[in-house]
Amino acid sequence: MAERKLLTTGNAFKRTDGRWNGVVWYMDEGGERKRKSFSAATKMEVTKRMRDYVSEFNAQQEESDEAKKALQDSMTHWLQAFKFSSVERGTYDRLECTARNQIYPLIGKEVVGEITAADLKSVLNHWMEKGYAYNTVKKTHDLLGEYFRYLTEQELLPKNPMNSVPMMKKANFAAAQGEEDVPVNEQVTVFTPEEIERFKAECFRAWGTGKRLYQQSAAYIFMLNTGLRTGEMLGLLNSDVDLENRVVHIRQGVKEISRREGMEASSGREVAVGKLRSASSKRDVPLNDTAIAMVEELRRESYFGPNSPLVADENGSFTRPVNYRKRYYRIVEAAGIERKGLHSLRHTNASLLIAHSVDIKTVSKRLGHSNVQTTGVIYTHQIKSADQMASEQLDAILSKKA
Repeated sequence: MAERKLLTTGNAFKRTDGRWNGVVWYMDEGGERKRKSFSAATKMEVTKRMRDYVSEFNAQQEESDEAKKALQDSMTHWLQAFKFSSVERGTYDRLECTARNQIYPLIGKEVVGEITAADLKSVLNHWMEKGYAYNTVKKTHDLLGEYFRYLTEQELLPKNPMNSVPMMKKANFAAAQGEEDVPVNEQVTVFTPEEIERFKAECFRAWGTGKRLYQQSAAYIFMLNTGLRTGEMLGLLNSDVDLENRVVHIRQGVKEISRREGMEASSGREVAVGKLRSASSKRDVPLNDTAIAMVEELRRESYFGPNSPLVADENGSFTRPVNYRKRYYRIVEAAGIERKGLHSLRHTNASLLIAHSVDIKTVSKRLGHSNVQTTGVIYTHQIKSADQMASEQLDAILSKKA
């Protein structure tokens, strides 16, 4: 996109009928040469009109010049104009949150064209030194990179300062914070066999009337038996469950997003139903007897028809993830289990399959991972355990006397 600019400050000439004309030439945003014409009875009057036009043109140009705007104003406009309509609402919420919390407080008032690579590096260093997570700082780096790349590609800035601000490697980042670069698999939390039994017992605890103590508790046991993510579980429709063929079709997910009036965020959050994390997340997961029993339990508790959510709220709508998560933590606490995230049900499912020598490709497919390597990285310890078990079994076989 070309820059709108003046080519002349105006030329006045007298017509044959005695009146005066004036012309100001300029270039528009498309790079096309155009003119603005004026007419008056005297040269002084037409010159004044041209002078006023040039003054107004320059004022508008200065106002529209991104390089002269405060970063917060410019980035907010860029987010609303170019990102709001092109990404999912949840993604837009995260971008807006990163800008509002990590960028604007430090350089939001700085003039865009005066921001240097050193200024941008100081933003990243600030949050690193404050002890923020690597992923938080990387999201800040990525957002700044995309924004300044847009400015330079549109020729609104002559040079991209982010080209001189590479993202620090994760290991070096951790070292700078006095920590180690802990592998992803170290973050996996699972239920022990004894904890599984206590969790199940608490889920099925009932009042004297026979009514379950916890609403939707069967859904947590379903997750434990299928390895579904929370959003996938809450996005299931009754029609996605095929009990005859003992399979569930994962087609959509649920997430919470900020409420908005137009593009402006308002107070509160709401549920959004949309696409899954990746193409591989769209899959069919076989159901065992326990999972089928949990579907039947959920339908006895609440059923609003085939096109309603399997885990429905009291109105037959999709359950809010925050409510579903809070209820899970109440069950864990009541069962006397050390606090574990809801994702631990998925980790436990995968870990048990791997520990019982189920092929990792099968596990990866069931989980909806994009590739087997992802599964391997997350569940390294469980894979080693399965390998060790296989070695012991082989040792026992080979040590037998003929």
